[in-house]
Amino acid sequence: MQQITDISRENRFLEGLSGRLTITGVILGVVGLGAAFGLAQGAEGGVHRLWWSYLMNWVFFLSISLGALGFVLIQHLTKAGWSVVLRRIAEALAANTLVCGLLFIPLLFGLHDLYHWLDAEAVAADHILQHKAGFLNLNFFLIRIAFYFVVWIGGSLFLLRTSIRQDQTGDYRLTQRMEAASAPLMFLYALTVTLASFDLLMSLDPHWFSTIFGVYFFAGGFLAFFALLPVIVWWLQGRERLERAITPEHYQDMGKFMFAFLVFWGYIAFSQFMLIWYGNLPEEIGWYVRREAGTWSDIAWLIVVGHFMLPFAFLMSKHVKRRLAILVLAGLWLLAMHWIDLYWIVMPELNQEATEVPWSLFDLLCLVGMGGFYLAGWSRMIGRAALVPEKDPRLGESLSFENV
Repeated sequence: MQQITDISRENRFLEGLSGRLTITGVILGVVGLGAAFGLAQGAEGGVHRLWWSYLMNWVFFLSISLGALGFVLIQHLTKAGWSVVLRRIAEALAANTLVCGLLFIPLLFGLHDLYHWLDAEAVAADHILQHKAGFLNLNFFLIRIAFYFVVWIGGSLFLLRTSIRQDQTGDYRLTQRMEAASAPLMFLYALTVTLASFDLLMSLDPHWFSTIFGVYFFAGGFLAFFALLPVIVWWLQGRERLERAITPEHYQDMGKFMFAFLVFWGYIAFSQFMLIWYGNLPEEIGWYVRREAGTWSDIAWLIVVGHFMLPFAFLMSKHVKRRLAILVLAGLWLLAMHWIDLYWIVMPELNQEATEVPWSLFDLLCLVGMGGFYLAGWSRMIGRAALVPEKDPRLGESLSFENV
């Protein structure tokens, strides 16, 4: 049996780093979003363009937290032991749905700039929008969004706080409680993530639909979470945190998950494209036709090659998965590709007649601003707790974990 690693003398807390991360994040958030909203006021059509950048970047960070929440639920449902030393990081990322919920509030003022189906005149002239009006209307939309965040925030905070409470009491029943709650939460998670992808992204073109789109969104978010996880581990270990608790054995499994969901995402993306293209129905194919016109075609090929082919070949090797620095490079690349993928989903709807990619400074400013608030939220969520679940009954299994 592999000997259990002794982490009693290891620094398992952020301590002063938490405050510095929070301050840095808030500064980036205020400067980034403040500059974006300030520039929007002085540019013709700036406010309208800003909301599209805001939505796309907001969904980017939301998808990471939803991927983390899915990971935590799966670990509890499967009673996984290998991942315990990584789970607290994921729990805090999942609880960042609270930050995402707060960042949604400004979007309330931009909904009419984003969603065509909120225009009463457009609905009156379009029988398809009239047919969908029972679902696509403002009141029901806001009720659904509120329900999603009640599930996401409530579930993630319950799991995080219960896990932290176990650090203090060592009560095994808390593990049983988290495992029992994860079954209904997983059902609600699947339902809400699927419907949220329809509401937030698919309904940007209310004429288009894809029954597999919810899985596509989930796969992208789960992959983005596993792309970010080694980056966080690398940053923590570079600051003398968890240097012994998280080993190359855990790196390898992070790499396995990254590779597995890269393949899964590629399979779902191709399946959606292939079925719609083969069917060649006017109400479906137009979505892809717009994304293959002009310079959008270059972005489509970048996604095919950069989001799948290159990382697929790169991550196949076991040796890559066991070297954290290389895994970090792969993670950063995949996060960039996930951002571009969401850009390719959202931005063609800004102007359906345009064939040029509408890059804007707003895209970068919103990314920096929301990234800052996201960083501040994560550091606050995890700052007062240990970086690992110290009294989890499966911690010993995680510390002695060895790949076979």
